Amino acid sequence: MVQQRRSAVALRHVAFEDLGLLAPIMEREGWNVSFCEAAVDDLNHPSIRNADLLVVLGGPIGVYETESYPFITREIALLEQRMSRGLPTLGICLGAQLMAKALGSSIYAGPVKEIGWGSISLSEAGAASCLKSLGSESSVLHWHGDTFDLPAAATRLASNANYENQAFAHGSHALALQFHLEAEPRQLEEWYVGHAVELAAAKVSVTELRATTAKLANTLAVQADRVFTEWLRQIGQHGISTVPERERKMKT
Repeated sequence: MVQQRRSAVALRHVAFEDLGLLAPIMEREGWNVSFCEAAVDDLNHPSIRNADLLVVLGGPIGVYETESYPFITREIALLEQRMSRGLPTLGICLGAQLMAKALGSSIYAGPVKEIGWGSISLSEAGAASCLKSLGSESSVLHWHGDTFDLPAAATRLASNANYENQAFAHGSHALALQFHLEAEPRQLEEWYVGHAVELAAAKVSVTELRATTAKLANTLAVQADRVFTEWLRQIGQHGISTVPERERKMKT
């Protein structure tokens, strides 16, 4: 039997923060991915609103900067309606913060700018989730300065010394990661350029960051594969969207 492929939309804020290591995993697991540019595309289009999976990626802005970036309000509304309908949603860094806001939480500046590789601690729920393969020894890439309160209906999956909320789940259909499991070592070279001002302001050495990335490179793809494959298969058990194909197609 030929596997029926499912529709996924990746909501992107800057061109270089894309799916990274997640892209080949999604292709293998039967997802057809379209990219949507959050700042300029119609976020209310049925192809985005009704996609079988929405992945909200990172970016160098704050959820609370709606006056400067009005499209953020439309993103939050999109996430509110998707999660209220139980539609699979994955948020990474800014995407996780947007999900928390859509679930009613406050977003605000954290105690420190967290940029670089570091460990996380899994909660009891996290140790039983798709994150379990991270254990306490794996390093993940942090790249944020904001944080959020845990939404009332969410389950905390991970934390660390600087930030209590590093990952959460909302039911079985939504996963929010404050850190970057999707980061691909070679593509991080684009991040170093795109975030040059932020790195300099935070006094983060690009040379040291690159060297640490190189040491971890061999394990990153395996780590991402284990986590994302388990989660994608988990949400896949809920079946294909019943929204008609003609409603899900992107306008051309």
